[in-house]
Amino acid sequence: MRTGLIAKKVGMTRVFAEDGAHIPVTVLSLEGCQVVAVRTKQDREVDVKKRGEVVGKATRNDGYTAVVLAAGERKAKNIAKPVRGQFSKAGVAPKAVVREFRVAEDMLLDVGAELSAEHFVPGQKVDIAGITKGRGFSGAMRRWNFGGLRATHGVSVSHRSHGSTGQRQDPGKVFRGKKMAGHYGVERVTQQNLEIVRTDPARGLIMVRGAVPGAENGWVEIRDAVKRARPEAAPTPAALKSATAAQAEGEV
Repeated sequence: MRTGLIAKKVGMTRVFAEDGAHIPVTVLSLEGCQVVAVRTKQDREVDVKKRGEVVGKATRNDGYTAVVLAAGERKAKNIAKPVRGQFSKAGVAPKAVVREFRVAEDMLLDVGAELSAEHFVPGQKVDIAGITKGRGFSGAMRRWNFGGLRATHGVSVSHRSHGSTGQRQDPGKVFRGKKMAGHYGVERVTQQNLEIVRTDPARGLIMVRGAVPGAENGWVEIRDAVKRARPEAAPTPAALKSATAAQAEGEV
């Protein structure tokens, strides 16, 4: 199991296939996706502090293996002090968003490594998770795709209502979780088996066929599809951006 990537949703456009057919794609930008920490099962020695002073040593482990990634840019003054310390310890500039990805023990990465768009290959299936757009308080027809009441034959005023919600005197209540009008959106959604159409490592762009959850400029997590086999061409443990490529990108 490899690490995923953190990317920013730029928007939608289209690209053309070799036969001239146009493919609608969502453009995702990596925005300097770097490793800021790792979680391991190995015991390590840490400082024990009391009131800000080191009073001894202790042995600890995380109990699982994972990679902590961060992406984007953010001013240091707008970040909590403990999080600022994590970035300082990793030698990484403050980032806008931090996410953790579970990985196998042989898929761990070095702290400070920057990942490239070549981590995924064209044709590969991926799962993308993001926070959906907020749509406020919505009715049952918009929120749950209800058909609504009849337009004639005795129905007046309440054509778009959701109708009866309870039963009879027994049980005499509305069950928890009943589909009704309410807050819609702003929830984590994972879209599975989306196809990678094209990658642009020089600009750090990944183009995915179809729509991706979330609004423009929102952050999403891209992972290898859990219901599809990972292509043999996909690099392991990850595709890292070389120092030369990073320098060239900075000059551009």
